[in-house]
Amino acid sequence: MRMLKRASTLILRQGITTYQSRLCKNDSHFRVHPSVSQALAENKPVVALESTIITHGMPYPHNLSTAKEVEAMVRAEGATPATVGVIEGEVRVGLSSEELDHLARCKSSLKVSRRDLPYVISKGLSGGTTVSATMIAAHQAGISVFVTGGVGGVHRDGENTLDISADLTELGRTPIAVVSAGVKSILDIGRTLEFLETQGVCVATYGASRNFPAFFSPQSGFTSPYQVCNPDEAAKLIASTLSLGLQSGVLLAVPIPEEQAATGQQIEEAIQTAVTEASVKGITGRDVTPFILQKVNDLTKGKSLHANIALIHNNAKVGSQIACALSKQLNEGNSKGKAHRHGKQSSDSDSDVVVIGGINVDFIAKGKTKALQFGQTNPGRVCQSFGGVGRNIADSMSRLGRRPLFISATGADSHSDAVFNHCKHMNTNGVARLEAQSTATYCVVIDESGEMSLGLGDMDIHQQITEQYVSQFEKQLSSATLVCLDGNIPVSTIDYVCSIASKHSINVWYEPTDSEKARKPFLSDSWKSLSYSSPNLTELRTMNKTLGLPTPEVLPSSLDEVLSVAVTLSRPLLEHLHCVVVTLGANGLLVCGEHDAGSVNLQPRKQKRKRQLCALHYPALIVTAEETVNVSGAGDSLAGALMAGILQQRDTDSCVRMGILAARLSVLSPHPIAPTLTLDSVDPNKVKDLDWPKPNFMWID
Repeated sequence: MRMLKRASTLILRQGITTYQSRLCKNDSHFRVHPSVSQALAENKPVVALESTIITHGMPYPHNLSTAKEVEAMVRAEGATPATVGVIEGEVRVGLSSEELDHLARCKSSLKVSRRDLPYVISKGLSGGTTVSATMIAAHQAGISVFVTGGVGGVHRDGENTLDISADLTELGRTPIAVVSAGVKSILDIGRTLEFLETQGVCVATYGASRNFPAFFSPQSGFTSPYQVCNPDEAAKLIASTLSLGLQSGVLLAVPIPEEQAATGQQIEEAIQTAVTEASVKGITGRDVTPFILQKVNDLTKGKSLHANIALIHNNAKVGSQIACALSKQLNEGNSKGKAHRHGKQSSDSDSDVVVIGGINVDFIAKGKTKALQFGQTNPGRVCQSFGGVGRNIADSMSRLGRRPLFISATGADSHSDAVFNHCKHMNTNGVARLEAQSTATYCVVIDESGEMSLGLGDMDIHQQITEQYVSQFEKQLSSATLVCLDGNIPVSTIDYVCSIASKHSINVWYEPTDSEKARKPFLSDSWKSLSYSSPNLTELRTMNKTLGLPTPEVLPSSLDEVLSVAVTLSRPLLEHLHCVVVTLGANGLLVCGEHDAGSVNLQPRKQKRKRQLCALHYPALIVTAEETVNVSGAGDSLAGALMAGILQQRDTDSCVRMGILAARLSVLSPHPIAPTLTLDSVDPNKVKDLDWPKPNFMWID
């Protein structure tokens, strides 16, 4: 047998790294508030709210106070509010108090429907979203329940003017449940219901009867096709719609509360007067509703405003109860679907390890010839697996008894469905599913001997693992035994985690992933809060170069020179890091850190102190080309097993050998992390027929 340089290089991840596109979506026009992303990631109830009621429905300050009251009511029912609006050309799902105030005071805000979104975004304008625009944004974010006052409809004489609200067509093509008080009596309610039927929209009245409400009146003279009596029935209706995969919504019509019904009758009379005046003055289109609402408010001396607020409060309460019931039903369904999992599933608080990093779908193409011919089809084998440095490390540790909380982001697409199905054994409660993004994908082409010829990656979504999102897990971070970061996440996120680590004396392991990303913590003093890092020699040189330290222009090739350079470049980092693990490809592994009884002390240190430094060089294992199946996760398997060994308080030799054995299993498997990976499979005392060479000891000055 021979030492296969290419395969062992891949085992110790000297040259094979996951590529991340530099074309990040920093100019994205869609942003989800961290509290909303967190709730969605944890499958908790979220209620979308529109904002035209803030910008066009009520005068200031009633609009602002009502918006805040509605959000408070949603929270009181146990759901997370997500008010949707457009701020300076960016669609935002979930608004801060400052953003609500901005929309409430802004006199130039536009009324933004589906047709208006491109223009408003292109001009960087602000506006309140109508029912249709709010549905679009909420659906993209993954929200299933949306509460509003009333929906638009077919205007009177609509059969001639074709004046039909975009709300109705949106209900026909966007799968979301809209909870409203029906439609206003200024509209043609009969034709509105007929149009909804044509659009395939399921309409049901919420309550004791099928009477279809007319906003201020519990009765419109028309009936809904269906009726649901309580939150559970409504939730089942929504769940069945979603499970069928229909691309149409559900309209739940909630009658005005009985105590407001008498006032509602007075308002209806005022509405008829206002409708007549609007017709005489030639007011049409989007200007009709604001004119009538203001006129009715004047005629009723403010009673319509109070009734409007009471109606919206009631809708918010009912909608939130439905959202909570829906969340409960879906979670119960997921639990039944996951009953085949082995062992008890722990919660976030049970995880003493946190891994933050990338998750992606890998496509690995291996040629069957020694040399690949570009520009033509080559014979080979293509397989799909699930990778991402952070995911791989979390997977490895989960199989070795640690099950860390994994924080990442995916799209809400078929790729993410496959990823979550594959990762059922992991704690993925920290993974956000974002409708507006695509799950990261990576394609690598390797030749017959296992060397990479080409890699392509779409990794833009990793930029969504933001400081704001990760801060939702500060409690878990501040109490963790170990936090692992991969270099795919944004610099600001790395800086944030390092600040938490410094404040709470948390051990942080940095896995750089490639030479360019290796510099991220070293752009500031964040690196001084790291405890461990596992770079290859090229990444280690980048770290030194980023700190302004002298580095060799060309890296050596002979073993003695490689070890000398690795020790020299590790020395400055050990002023603050506890341990540096340098992967050297075919030359093995170099562990640098504090001397302890003729070895390197890998155990987390409780406090920094003056120490004697040393290094251990572990030669690589022998692997043949014929044995090599997949090379994409070997380095991550090594790192994950090393961490698992350290946390199990094993001696240094055992930890390193666990890592090397895990990497070997990865190379022999079609998956980045071998499904056969267990504690027994990487226990050096239980794996027979391996001749472990003695590591070489070196002092570090």
